[in-house]
Amino acid sequence: MTEAFGFAAFAVNEELQSFTFERREARTGDVVIDILYCGVCHTDLHIARNHGGYTTYPVVPGHEIIGRVRQVGAEVSRFAPGDMVGVGCMVDSCQHCQPCLKGWEQDCVERPTFTYASTDRHDGTPTFGGYSDMIVVSEKFVLSLPSGLDPAGAAPLLCAGVTTWSPLHRWNVGKDSKVAVVGLGGLGHMALKLAKALGADVTLLTRSSGKNEDAFRLGADHVVLSSDPEQMAELAGRFDVIIDTVPYDHDVNPYMATLALEGVLVLVGYMGPLGTPVNAGGVVQGRRAISGSFIGGIAETQQMLDFCGKHNIVSDVELIPIQKIDAAYERLLKSDVKYRFVIDMNSLNF
Repeated sequence: MTEAFGFAAFAVNEELQSFTFERREARTGDVVIDILYCGVCHTDLHIARNHGGYTTYPVVPGHEIIGRVRQVGAEVSRFAPGDMVGVGCMVDSCQHCQPCLKGWEQDCVERPTFTYASTDRHDGTPTFGGYSDMIVVSEKFVLSLPSGLDPAGAAPLLCAGVTTWSPLHRWNVGKDSKVAVVGLGGLGHMALKLAKALGADVTLLTRSSGKNEDAFRLGADHVVLSSDPEQMAELAGRFDVIIDTVPYDHDVNPYMATLALEGVLVLVGYMGPLGTPVNAGGVVQGRRAISGSFIGGIAETQQMLDFCGKHNIVSDVELIPIQKIDAAYERLLKSDVKYRFVIDMNSLNF
């Protein structure tokens, strides 16, 4: 085993604390990575504070990891010491079920091994995430960071980036597409950037006034106040794809009316029950659809990174030391970040 150092949550109502723990020994197909930056996802907060009721403590969060390769196993062929790499939400999957064979490891029938709060499928040890100095990952789940991309800004691409890229890619968004993004946060700001770079005509749908300047800077061509019925009525039948990033229960019916023929609304920000029933007429008429998308597969994530490298796209980030992670969580609850916190791992006290 290899000694590692990081920050962990030990109980639901306690601040994260420094934590020395053991990583598994590197296998022949593994890559050992020194972590430089780790993005802070809302999922980190949920799991650290046990919002879902399933957290096993201690837990080291973090699944938006950028680092430098320290060493590689004898069977590793794609990476070498010194390479800049990324690790996202998953570190393994069964590799033989239909979703895995299609490159959809996130939908692994036997459940993927997540980067933290999961269990290694080979030796049963717990997985610990990126709020730490190093990590050991199977080569198949390590991503190459394009040269020239700011590594701190690239960290959130491993979750927020691929979460919004995947539905844009799946529904063939391009220069003739009309895309709407619901919500301007960590996911929403990436959806605006990516849709614009793909050539789409992009609209931000927001319930909050005063977001025009940021939205236009991030790639929006139009901003519509979704709480204004008159503005929404003007959008009837307009959008081919709507990326809905809202992270809580909300009424999707007003958005359905803005979809074009065979348009689709894709839920990426919320996984719970929708309290307001969906009007079936709004789906049946116009051959519209409601779909969902969960992160993305490894090949798709690399495709997204390569696209971002070509177009110099990174997240808008605020760098923080690890010691301010709990303050960052409190600000996350208030949506007080533009648009993603990233931990500088140089702040770890060894």
